[in-house]
Amino acid sequence: MDQAVTLPRAASARPSADDSLPPTTTVSLIVENMQCGSCMGRIERALQATPGVASARASLTAKRVAVTFDNRTTEPQRLIDALDRTGYRAAESVGGADESATARADDLLRRLGVAGFAAANVMLLSVSVWAGHASDMDQSAADLFHWLSALIAMPAIAYSGQPFFRSALTALRARHLNMDVPISLGILLATGMSLYQTMRSTDQVYFDAAIMLTFFLLIGRYLDEKVRVRARGAAENLLGLKALSANVIGEDGAVRRLAARALEPGMRIQVAAGERIPVDGRVLSGATHVDTSLITGETVPRRAAFGEMVHAGTVNIDSAIVVEATATDDNTLLADIARLVQSAEQGRGHYVRLADRAARFYAPAVHILGAVTLIGWLVAGAAFEQSLTYAIAVLIITCPCALALAVPAVQVAAAGRLFSKGIIVKAADGLERLSDIDTIVFDKTGTLTRGEPSLANADAIDDATLAAAASLAIASRHPYSRAVVRTARERSLTFAIAEGVTEHPGSGLIAASPRGERRLGSASWVGIPAAESSDAHVASLWFREGGNAPIALHFEDSLRSDAPGVIAALKHAGFRIVLLSGDRIDPVRAAAEGAGISDWFAEVRPDGKIARLEALKSEGRRVLMIGDGLNDAPALAAAHASISPSTAADVSQTASDAVFQGEPLAPVIELLSVARASQRMAIENFAIAIAYNCVSVPLAMAGFVTPLIAALAMSLSSIAVTGNALRLRGRRLTLGKGPAR
Repeated sequence: MDQAVTLPRAASARPSADDSLPPTTTVSLIVENMQCGSCMGRIERALQATPGVASARASLTAKRVAVTFDNRTTEPQRLIDALDRTGYRAAESVGGADESATARADDLLRRLGVAGFAAANVMLLSVSVWAGHASDMDQSAADLFHWLSALIAMPAIAYSGQPFFRSALTALRARHLNMDVPISLGILLATGMSLYQTMRSTDQVYFDAAIMLTFFLLIGRYLDEKVRVRARGAAENLLGLKALSANVIGEDGAVRRLAARALEPGMRIQVAAGERIPVDGRVLSGATHVDTSLITGETVPRRAAFGEMVHAGTVNIDSAIVVEATATDDNTLLADIARLVQSAEQGRGHYVRLADRAARFYAPAVHILGAVTLIGWLVAGAAFEQSLTYAIAVLIITCPCALALAVPAVQVAAAGRLFSKGIIVKAADGLERLSDIDTIVFDKTGTLTRGEPSLANADAIDDATLAAAASLAIASRHPYSRAVVRTARERSLTFAIAEGVTEHPGSGLIAASPRGERRLGSASWVGIPAAESSDAHVASLWFREGGNAPIALHFEDSLRSDAPGVIAALKHAGFRIVLLSGDRIDPVRAAAEGAGISDWFAEVRPDGKIARLEALKSEGRRVLMIGDGLNDAPALAAAHASISPSTAADVSQTASDAVFQGEPLAPVIELLSVARASQRMAIENFAIAIAYNCVSVPLAMAGFVTPLIAALAMSLSSIAVTGNALRLRGRRLTLGKGPAR
């Protein structure tokens, strides 16, 4: 990215920063140590005392405070400072879908708490009735306990059961059934029948079953929502690491602090040492090192100087720089990564669609089974109350929650694990297809290799010569020029852009110097006749200053550090490995031999790569393509599954099913291991759900299961499925033997 460029001023064809925002803005601040009602009052008073604040309203449960203010008078940072002076730690909320998901989980938790408290008390009363009624209690005492149970259970069910009731009502209004319809029917029938039996002073009272059913259903629903929030939390935490405000330099040179979401392309931003860079941009002045581990996974800081790109969320380590924004807050690389995760979660793969179809047929089947049970027992001569009790037990025990959770729970757990290791699964059915592959095709440049040419004979070039060559190379974007500059900086050499440097495309660079004309480029460009240049076919660049002898600069594109080990592990697991590259034969052969790949092809055009993939498909193979270049995009789309490194071209990342970050190639093994394990766990979850129903439904229809036992059994099946999926997050996985043929 080293280059000499002329950049426009920040505000040359745009309104000022003041005009880019509406006069009144509302922000949500997270207040970490808000603990009680008095905290809310102090926080609201501190904010309302800040000039420009129109209103402030705090929420203790969410630990948020919504503040409406005049942005011409104040700014979010002043609000945060005002709270800091009052003793409260605050930060601006990033907002978005993750916040609403967390709010849903919190709402379920509150309803779960109410149901659990009510269930504990009703169970105490039920134990007293069932254990002591026959010998120690008369009917009036039992009736009292039943009425107390009703007073506790019915309001709790009315509040805690709302998520199921609302969902069922919505489905019925749309004239279809969903899984919440039999759930709601079971809860309401158990509650209504218990109230009726209490009024009749009989023993068939199941308030305990109704409230316990609600309690355990909420546990399953809460765990499902929480698992999703945890996986989304990876993207949320990523966004939470971005800078929330920035120091913007105006046309008059004055610095004003603005919210990061107000930044626009062209604005000049001052970033102090130790601060996070607030937006993607290009360095205008200053030089520093940037910690890019958040974006790339690399732990070694990267130098950033004039003209180089920096990304939101990375940390400026050494010294202050001025950056020109090239993107808005929601179009940064950081925001794109978060959107990729959310997109993967919203999709539905083959197994998810299968579970959804099963759930659609399941709901009518549950009602049919309940009706058959009721009618069957009535025909057999049982009393209506007893028959209805058995039918309610069937409705409760056949709830399809475990089936519906079988695949989503695994997918979310897998996505969370992979994201924590720098791997993003983009396609909805990506894990399913990745678990099927038996052949892996690698591209060379940028995939099997680093994609960055390095100066191979650097040790043979003295510091003065290297610094002189770098003073020319810094003006070019050519990969070899960047390699020269990178090597010079690694040696900590001091050099500046040569004055009057001119680039001649296809030839090289030229500039005047006190020692004579400097040239960096091809052999002919520096004045070496082809017949006299024995190394011309090897050296990629030559440097010459004045009348001195020309110096050859040799380059190489080295393999990724762990490429041989990864290839060996994949071959041991049974995968067939193929290398397809458009590069020349010699470098492709060298890369293949270095990585341990015997099946390789060089000088393959994009259409040739597709032809090779089709040939492998015709052999019955399921091919995984791993590539990064523009020429790889068609092959990535044509393969059974595809992966790209994070350095790939945008079109390649779009065509691939997954993207991995960092220099090592090991994430490929992790991705394949998780894909296989997730499919095994999905099948296990289906088996758990099916086995549960095969055993429990006949028992319930035969009258061996009470509504209370049905509630316990149904909820435990959902918890078993979710718990099985959660094992994937911390489980040690090995790739094992693959399905190679």
